[in-house]
Parts: sequence; structure tokens; C-alpha cells
Amino acid sequence: MSDFSSIARIYRQNATAQKSAAEQLFWMLRIQRSDDILDLGCGTGHLAQEIRVLTDGRVVGIDLFPEMIAMAREAAPDTIEFVTGAAETLDMPGEFDAIFCNSVFQWFTDAPRALANCYAALRPGGRMAMQAPARTEYCPQFVRAVAKLGEDPRTSEAWAHFRTPWTFYETADDYTRLFTGAGFTIGGAEIEELREHGTPERALEMFESGAAAAYLNPVCYDAPLPPGYLEAAREIILADLRAQADSRGRLEVLFYRVYVLARKP
Repeated sequence: MSDFSSIARIYRQNATAQKSAAEQLFWMLRIQRSDDILDLGCGTGHLAQEIRVLTDGRVVGIDLFPEMIAMAREAAPDTIEFVTGAAETLDMPGEFDAIFCNSVFQWFTDAPRALANCYAALRPGGRMAMQAPARTEYCPQFVRAVAKLGEDPRTSEAWAHFRTPWTFYETADDYTRLFTGAGFTIGGAEIEELREHGTPERALEMFESGAAAAYLNPVCYDAPLPPGYLEAAREIILADLRAQADSRGRLEVLFYRVYVLARKP
């Protein structure tokens, strides 16, 4: 449901929150030299390239958006396979030792089905490491800023037609139940806080690299967007981010992230 195809280049340049959170996934997954790895929701492939360095096994990256896959193929060596597809239709039974799932779980339209497919894709003893935004207030600063779209006369009428494509859960136990329902055993599940510091302009870049793919995506509205809506929305969001900054013009952006390590018995 996200329009990552239109922001692929912005994503590659500015998705720092996703990249920094992924470092913990590498530690959790403990990739071995012979492992065959699936990078689920690979985006532009920057993390698949890091996975390639860690294993001599097969590396496959899957993403829903063809433009993301095209960019990944341009930048990565041909020793990585890139495929357009969704977790809900994944059909690769028993092909992998591990699944790396970074900042994509929230986009699943059917999480139980997606996890069942992931379980099937793993060999016995295989593991899956996942991190994603968690809680309805996944980023309080962004949530506050986009709420202004409902208050400004330039955007309020169109904003009423926004329909979120995301699915968030509030506790680590909620995520644990989803994974165990698919057959996994849980090695750990925790919601942590990730903080990024910078200017409001830098915060807008982070917003553009991920959240904008829903909030500013015409597909996520049940009515056509009027001319000028996206430009006005960006102005309103940036103005509120500036209003949230301290006296030095600095802003702390808080992200809630869930981490899950799961295994197939």
C-alpha cells in the first residue's frame, strides 16, 4: 500500500532510522558463513549488500515495489537475487536458514498469513529477526505533525479521506502471540526507544524516507487529492516540526521499535 516506488532514491539517502535499527538485527541473527538468507522487504538493497559480505550462501532480497528492486539491482553485485513480491504471497518453502526483516512488518496487510509463509520458507532450526515501528504513536513527533493536516484549511477536507495502510501493535506480547501463532518459538521480543537528534529539516527528511509513503500517498486516500495538497502538507508538517524544536532549533525524534527473534523448531 505504500508508495515507496516514488521515493526510492530519497529512501536510499535518508532512511537512517531504519538503517541504525537494523544493526541490532544483525547482532540478533548471528549470520553464519554458510547461511542462505532472505531479506524480506529489502527496499533499495543496501542491507542485502551487508548480508552478502557476511555469508557465502544464497542471498535473496524481496520487495513489493519494482522501482525499489530496480534500484537494488543497479547498486548490488549480481551475487544477490532480487525479486518483486510480498510476504503475503511468499512461496519459497524450506529455502532459507534465516530471514532478515527490517522495518517492513507494519506494511503487512495480513500479518498471520505473512508469518505463516515465513515459517514455511525456513528450514528446521531456521530463525527470523524482525524489527519494525511499534505502537500507534510509533513516532510522537510525526504523529503530532501530521495531525495538523486535519486542522489546516488547506488540507483538512482531503485529510479526512486518509486511510492508514499500517498495522501496529502496542506491546511485545502482542507480537509474540502473532509469531507463536505461526508456529515459531520466541527467542526474545521487546519494544525499545530509538532517538534521533537534528534539525526539523533533517526530521522532515526522515519523514520523507518512510512515513510519507503513507501520509502523502494518494493510494492511501479514498478520494482524489486536490491540486497542491502534497506541497501544502509538507509545509504544514515542517512548520510543526519547527514548532517542536528547542530554543537552539534542535529536535529529538523518538521512534518506538519492536524487535523479535523467532525460531522454527
